[in-house]
Amino acid sequence: MMTSNSTLEELEGKISHIVFRSEESGYTVFTIEGEGEECTCVGSFSHIVVSEKIKAKGRWKDHPTYGKQFFVEEYVLEEPNSIFGIEEYLASGAVKGIGKAIAQRIVKKFGEDSIRIMEEEPERLAEVRGISEQKARDIAAELSGKKDRQDALLFLQGVGISLNLAYKIYKHFQGEIYTILRENPYRIAEELEGVGFKKCDSIARRVGIEPNSLFRIQAGISYTLLQAELAGHCYLPLSLLKSEAERILEMPLPDFEEELMDLQIKGRVKLKGERVYRSSTFYREIRVASKLLSLNIEEGEAYSESWEKSIEKILKNEKLELDSLQREAVSLAAKSGILVITGGPGTGKTTTIKTILRLFTERGKNIALAAPTGRAAKRMGEATDYPAKTLHRLLEYMGKEGEEEDEESFTSYFQRNEENPLEVDVIIVDEMSMVDLYLMDALLKAVNPGTRLILVGDSNQLPSVGAGNVLRDILSSECIKTIQLKKIFRQALESDIVVNAHKINEGIEPELGKRSRDFLFIRGDKAEKIFSDIAVLMKEKLPKYLHIDPLSIQVMSPQKKGALGVENLNRYLQENLNPKDKNKAEKELYGTVFRMGDKVMQVKNNYKLAWEIPGKYNIPIEEGEGIFNGDIGRITEINHYAQTLTVFFEEKKVEYSFSDCEDLELAYAITIHKSQGSEYAAVILPMYRGPRLLMTRNLLYTAVTRAKSCVCLLGDPYVFQSMVHNATEQKRYSGLSEQIKEMQERLSDL
Repeated sequence: MMTSNSTLEELEGKISHIVFRSEESGYTVFTIEGEGEECTCVGSFSHIVVSEKIKAKGRWKDHPTYGKQFFVEEYVLEEPNSIFGIEEYLASGAVKGIGKAIAQRIVKKFGEDSIRIMEEEPERLAEVRGISEQKARDIAAELSGKKDRQDALLFLQGVGISLNLAYKIYKHFQGEIYTILRENPYRIAEELEGVGFKKCDSIARRVGIEPNSLFRIQAGISYTLLQAELAGHCYLPLSLLKSEAERILEMPLPDFEEELMDLQIKGRVKLKGERVYRSSTFYREIRVASKLLSLNIEEGEAYSESWEKSIEKILKNEKLELDSLQREAVSLAAKSGILVITGGPGTGKTTTIKTILRLFTERGKNIALAAPTGRAAKRMGEATDYPAKTLHRLLEYMGKEGEEEDEESFTSYFQRNEENPLEVDVIIVDEMSMVDLYLMDALLKAVNPGTRLILVGDSNQLPSVGAGNVLRDILSSECIKTIQLKKIFRQALESDIVVNAHKINEGIEPELGKRSRDFLFIRGDKAEKIFSDIAVLMKEKLPKYLHIDPLSIQVMSPQKKGALGVENLNRYLQENLNPKDKNKAEKELYGTVFRMGDKVMQVKNNYKLAWEIPGKYNIPIEEGEGIFNGDIGRITEINHYAQTLTVFFEEKKVEYSFSDCEDLELAYAITIHKSQGSEYAAVILPMYRGPRLLMTRNLLYTAVTRAKSCVCLLGDPYVFQSMVHNATEQKRYSGLSEQIKEMQERLSDL
């Protein structure tokens, strides 16, 4: 039954039982029999049925619950060669349209020649009682499709493609795959999510595509621009694009400008002076700039003294005190088509928004509140006592599985758009620093002319994870009405978190020796001491001091790697806060051990993940789709038999298949970038040496402003001081500010 070669072991036998199968991913658990033995196999398969004979290559692994399993990496299905085997095979449902009775008649009629006749002379099946000519054609087509699928998977495995990926590629391209691999395998990266340029490059080498192939060079240039967008850029300067593309392609590009021109003719890139964009991103910038300016109008006659009287009445009745800038913001919100309100912590942004909300509510206006993430929307709703949604939910996103923000079709799956705009009078968006170009484009498409748009944020926070620098670009254009709140209010001045955040933002070192209720610095220059201090703070001191659950404390680090990077912190904290226990199920997936009770984070938008909010007797009271980048939850169940892992994201229950867990990470510690838009009861931040590009002022400022009740910094005071004085920010290539200014100039000339 089993033999071995240098790397993979071989297994062959008859499939005896399908334990579990996902039609979506092809993931299958099944048992096979051979030479009196039975064993469990796991892998991704296009289609297999009980009684089929299989020859598989793979590796044995020990499962903590189910014992030894064979993980299949390559396989081939063998046709049966005995009359009994053929009848059993056909009766199993291996060929659609043939059941037990028909299988018996076919074998009785054609004997050991049955399979050959079905493949080579399928019209003869009509000689069998119960099979019409049409049914014979259908059976032949089914058998042919099954054989084509098997041949294609074998071919893909032969050029070094794993079984899982081969299944995905075949499912997407079907019979077209041979032409694609022969002519332009780089199409796989363009059309199939999760397959990058480097993987396609490896496939291309195996099928004989030359390194200087035009397809390869153009795919390399496109990939370079896509990678730049994933790093936050909207374009790359010509010279930088050339050098980066040469680095990725590992070859000089003497005809770079010609290849770029060809890409422009094909509509894949757009040049504007020395800037090179992907075409879709260039037109997004144009659309966003144009729509912002179209909204930038004053009410004029419609704004009357009655608005001012309403404002005064609200301030008096609510006993609200606004400074002059807050007061001006409320007035501008009433009479402007678009307004930007910025300011740091404690400057009264929330009070200003609440006053604006009250003003519009009293005048019968329909209002929508939104923020980029679920956590930010929840915070906004709690602060204003008004319901708030994520922007995706507001815009009714109905994305296809696998759709990403960097794909050209991103905005086309929002149900709210130009043809179906939001039916509201006022839209207020908080945490605007997190909004990237793609989401801004989607939002503006859904804003009706005449709707007021109020954008609120802190421009000193880190920029969005996605491409663009929308809030800063709008501010730097100086074409859109803006109010910057500066005064720190008396109540906020009582918090050292707020006071020190403003000092950090201004490049002033806070006093680390000062006794404080909410801003603590624990010195230590050894990584081991910092690790142990973090564990003590999380397990004992902070939960007692603040009366909170240890998992509501968030550890952050500027970096993923390194001695005190997120990866090491998560391993250490999992071991200390949720250690291995025979009573706790666990599962290793994609290099991470997940355990019952673990704190986890979704690190990529998945618009099709189903969730439910369980009610009494576990009956769902609400259901929906979509778990987003940055959502944090806790593992409540791991089911090895069903191959699922259950996570509660606050009240939302999500059941992940093991194959969906690729986008799930431990979240005892997270990067500061991932904390944007969130607020935590307490934040712990290790101060340990790292790359200068990461140890920056605005990274430190962002981390400190995420804490509600307490900030604990642990480590070297010199590292903290260096971050306060390091005003370096990574350059973002974004052209929105210039697009706005250029359009404004053209409008002024009309």
